[in-house]
Amino acid sequence: MALIEPATTNAEVSAVDRAHVFHSWSAQHLINPLPLAGGAGSEFWDHEGNRWLDFSSQLVNLNLGHQHPKVIEAIVEQAQRLCTVAPSFANQTRNEAARLIAAHAPEDLDRVFFTNGGAEANENALRLARAHTGRSKVLAAYRSYHGGTAATMALTGEPRRWGAEPSIPGVVHFMGPYTYRSSFGATTEEEEGVRALAHLAEVVQYEGAEHIAAIILETVVGTNGVLIPPAGYLPGVRELCDEHGILLILDEVMVGFGRTGEWFAADHWNVAPDLLCFAKGVNSGYVPLGGVVMTEVVAESFAERAYPGGLTYSGHPLACAAAVGAIRAMEDDEVVEHAAHIGTDVLGPGLRALAIRHPSVGEVRGLGCFFAVELVKDPVTREGLVPFNASGDAAKPMVEVVNACKSRGLWPFAHFNRIHMAPPLIVTEDEVARALAILDEALTVADGFVDGG
Repeated sequence: MALIEPATTNAEVSAVDRAHVFHSWSAQHLINPLPLAGGAGSEFWDHEGNRWLDFSSQLVNLNLGHQHPKVIEAIVEQAQRLCTVAPSFANQTRNEAARLIAAHAPEDLDRVFFTNGGAEANENALRLARAHTGRSKVLAAYRSYHGGTAATMALTGEPRRWGAEPSIPGVVHFMGPYTYRSSFGATTEEEEGVRALAHLAEVVQYEGAEHIAAIILETVVGTNGVLIPPAGYLPGVRELCDEHGILLILDEVMVGFGRTGEWFAADHWNVAPDLLCFAKGVNSGYVPLGGVVMTEVVAESFAERAYPGGLTYSGHPLACAAAVGAIRAMEDDEVVEHAAHIGTDVLGPGLRALAIRHPSVGEVRGLGCFFAVELVKDPVTREGLVPFNASGDAAKPMVEVVNACKSRGLWPFAHFNRIHMAPPLIVTEDEVARALAILDEALTVADGFVDGG
């Protein structure tokens, strides 16, 4: 007998969902979540047979797509051997997950502290940095999202932070690079990088370097724009940190494990942080898992004193087994190399071709299987298709564009005035072509909102 008898209609699932489930980041009476029944590879479907290309990878975590057999096999094998173990015990599966993660992480990052997800990874990276340095302040970018815990909401710079304030003390925000909408009057990537670094150095000066424990950055800014840092920016931040004894934390929760066409996005710039936070793609999101990879220098701070933190499910064997299965599948099937090929040869060129045809596209940017299409109302002034943090009637143009995608069988990730194209890393060229054709049609809706359109 099935544990739960499969529903035959969406209405059955929606009724129980509305009665008992409280959804995150939502006004409960204003949402109507799609009942998802199943998925395979880059597609998912509802209980009535409607299918979509999953170009959001759920929450940009489904790097190996739906129902990857090697990950499922790893979970089943572990469940049959040992379902759970307290973090105070040593466990072979946890060991292997940590070894594989460290093997692919930037140089000198060898020790892994496991968490349940990305927010807890960033939370513990903050705690590690403060305890290691004895300093209290942390600098974080305005265009950022670092998680939903008290500390990580304080680190977050975007509007989701507002509802959680006042929060923890000691967090100072700064402007990161974003050439298309430069805060520094830059007109080139090189200018933007130089000026953004100068701004950060000035913030460090006025906050007092001796009081700053860490600077935390999303290596590639995710939800807030798929912002690729200029060539010299991350190496410059690394130098600034080294000059003042500040730890560099890179948040790779969204972009780690192949999303940008490298195992970690930091590899594009040959930058090694002191602490690197991961989650999502480490096991394709099949079982909740995150963590912090740290240098031996940081780990050694706790050789003779206890680290003041821990979680009941740190290094849960089912989650770690999924990570082992996922990482081995990525190695065996050259998934990271495939993601790089898709971005360079298929998705990137295809999106740039759409930008030429549609006046609503202000800019296309991205790496690997992680791209943003920024939509504008005025291509000359670069006014966004919708205002910053728009809601209600003000957000309707973007709602119509997204609905035009979904009604045609494409499920993108959308935020503010952007469509993000983030398919599973195993996506095929034919699937990308189908997605681009649908997006091409949806962008005609966006074009209708362009001034003079």
